[in-house]
Amino acid sequence: MSADQAERPSYTIRAVARVCEILTLLGASRGGATLGEIGRVTGLPRSSAFRYIATLEQYGFVERDTSRGVYRLGLAAASLHGTVLERLHDVARPHLERLRDALGETINLGRLDGNRVAYLDIVESRNSMRLAARPGDRDPIHSTALGKAIAAQLDVRQVKAILRSDGMPRLTDRTITTVDAYLDELRRVREIGYAVDDLENEPHGRCVAAAIPATAVPGGMRVAISQSAPAAHLAPEDVPAVGAALVRTAAELAAELNGLGAFAAR
Repeated sequence: MSADQAERPSYTIRAVARVCEILTLLGASRGGATLGEIGRVTGLPRSSAFRYIATLEQYGFVERDTSRGVYRLGLAAASLHGTVLERLHDVARPHLERLRDALGETINLGRLDGNRVAYLDIVESRNSMRLAARPGDRDPIHSTALGKAIAAQLDVRQVKAILRSDGMPRLTDRTITTVDAYLDELRRVREIGYAVDDLENEPHGRCVAAAIPATAVPGGMRVAISQSAPAAHLAPEDVPAVGAALVRTAAELAAELNGLGAFAAR
């Protein structure tokens, strides 16, 4: 049994976890995944993986591309995905605005989109000098705080697959560019609860991020919030306080998503 398996709560329903692993894999695969790839990622024998896929295909959550021999997310998953994004945005926005007002810098909401982090919402700082992406922008996972925070929630096999597919280009002289160093960084993220981009994605930008617990967002979506600021506005010694504020807000947001039934049918 792996360390990851040993740490899983005893109340986890393994069959449901397998379904989540499959949907997460297909969501992160731009061109789809073969049955063999699905089996390798989930640890399922080929025959068992096929039964899971066949059931998901029957309900429209997976579709098969017979010409290429791959599987990808179906229309049922896409419909759920759009609804989740819309409601997540509505619930998260007040939290992001309060955090922006408290910290004075730009606050972001992002999710794993394929092999990259996509910005879902951005509440910009009121400062004339600020660091802000645009909604829809997509950044690598290896050089961003959002990417690290999300990757720290993923299985190591998934992280390696993303890095292998997307590469680890050097964006600044501080960018992490080796898999081993990145995995060490993710271990640190898990220990302290938040991630830091210390001039790694942009030479004059420093960012801090915390993941929203995966159990709070349905559909296998991986989501995190972050603060981005010019390095001159966020000194290294101030990072722990920002990280703690982000962790608190992520927990509050998760509690609201769970407690208010934010994704219940309306």
